[in-house]
Amino acid sequence: MAQKATIYKVELSVSDMDRHYYETHKLTVAKHPSETDERLMVRLVAFALNAHEHLEMTKGLSTDDEPDIWQKSLSGELDVWVALGLPSEKVMRQSCGKASKVIVYPYGGRTAEVWWDKVKNSTTRFDNLQVVSFPEADTAALAKLASRAMKMQVNVQDGEVMVSAEEGIVYVTPTEWKGAA
Repeated sequence: MAQKATIYKVELSVSDMDRHYYETHKLTVAKHPSETDERLMVRLVAFALNAHEHLEMTKGLSTDDEPDIWQKSLSGELDVWVALGLPSEKVMRQSCGKASKVIVYPYGGRTAEVWWDKVKNSTTRFDNLQVVSFPEADTAALAKLASRAMKMQVNVQDGEVMVSAEEGIVYVTPTEWKGAA
């Protein structure tokens, strides 16, 4: 019998001084049985970094043709495609063709660095692709904040990210490996 997703209720307050975005999002997030707490928390931080009234979580791991997070225009076009982890060059190429802006958040330390060394030359032609890495120590610390009912506060200022929840505070320092044009 297949395992079912675990439901997380998240009240995510975003204070992004860099983008002048201040809003609270009430999210119901399904954690796939194969998804780790680390990946779940990276997904929530990625959501916060791109927060918008039309941004939404997708089916993520359970579907191959959808990103983890997306933002669609009122007419249904894909404005923002957010992927986590280490997608193949083919997946990045296809997503760059589908969306106006594609953001990939690799994590996992050395594994992510090896992946980037392998694919970075094939991504130079994608002006709408941005790749932003999260340090392994930061994402490991984020995993410790995970709980089924969370009140999270994400503050962004000068590219620095502070994530606070009842379990503590984690500072995340994203590194831009590739900027969108």
